Amino acid sequence: MLGLHRSTYYYELATESEFNLQLMRLLDEQYLKTPFYGWPRMTAHLRRQGYAVNHKRVQRLMKKMGLQAIYPKPKTSIANQAHKVYPYLLRGMLIKHPNEVWCADITYIPMRHGFMYLVAIMDWFSRFVLAWQLSNTLDSRFCLEALGQALFLGRPDIFNTDQGAQFTALEFTGRLESAGIRISMDGRGRTFDNIFIERLWRSVKYEEVYLKDYASVAQLEAGLEDYFRLYNYNRPHQSLEYRTPAEIHFA
Repeated sequence: MLGLHRSTYYYELATESEFNLQLMRLLDEQYLKTPFYGWPRMTAHLRRQGYAVNHKRVQRLMKKMGLQAIYPKPKTSIANQAHKVYPYLLRGMLIKHPNEVWCADITYIPMRHGFMYLVAIMDWFSRFVLAWQLSNTLDSRFCLEALGQALFLGRPDIFNTDQGAQFTALEFTGRLESAGIRISMDGRGRTFDNIFIERLWRSVKYEEVYLKDYASVAQLEAGLEDYFRLYNYNRPHQSLEYRTPAEIHFA
């Protein structure tokens, strides 16, 4: 009987894990469409799709994925005193050439039997993806690795991120400041402060990740390598007058 109970317990754990992964995939897809949805609306959305979920599960999964609602709102929260908050420098700024502004962000990448996190660093003017890295945790190491790769290719005047812990870490901001780069950070709850990299995530997921349903990290890494090469060198952008990011970046 003990063996039967243990087998049932592990089966229930596996079933619960698969259910959570399914929910996370649905949350990720909906977040790309409605990034202003917080856990109440996400819970209602999943229930309308026929999933019997409570708000505590949705809150927990969104936190695990690094998702929070973004929308214009008054400054009702107190900034974390553990790190310096840098001003947003891009408001009203006309960006005229490559390497004037770089931006970075992290997104959740669903897989068939798990998930990873992806960070990318992109040139704001050309949309050229300078560097990217995958990680199975949200620590800052993979962001620092991507930053090192990007700085090997050049140096921007301004580097823009959100106020996430990975980008406010002293090791990350110190690396930028030691290179003479000005740091810009999105305002909390500002939807459009880092709009171009948000559009990148939509392209990556709908044109690559959701179509492939990767089963292993090695397959995901190889697929993203191919996709970012396509994105940089072969995929015309309407906003770039149907030129590629590489044609703009290296002009």
